[in-house]
Amino acid sequence: MQTKKYHVAKGDTVMVVAGKEKTKTGKILQVLPKKDAVIVEGLNLVKRHVKARGNEAGGITQKEAALHVSNVQLYCTKCVKPVRTRVKLLENGEKQRVCVKCGSSLEN
Repeated sequence: MQTKKYHVAKGDTVMVVAGKEKTKTGKILQVLPKKDAVIVEGLNLVKRHVKARGNEAGGITQKEAALHVSNVQLYCTKCVKPVRTRVKLLENGEKQRVCVKCGSSLEN
């Protein structure tokens, strides 16, 4: 089975372009290929009731929920907006994602 390839990866800074968290930015903590979703740091917070385990206290906690991968776009710090990307082939044979508008590198 072939793994899915997305326009974003773990560690990328993204902006949410649809939904209740629209226009907010954050860093991707996890990519969930089975759900076609990503978890973004500090966004789409939901409350969960946690049962006490061992010496961990129970209660109501907040955690990040998944966002569909189509609702996020890579964020270009030079353009200061969400952008589409293009793959540029470097001289040493490596591939690098670049901003379509300004041409700056979006790699970490």
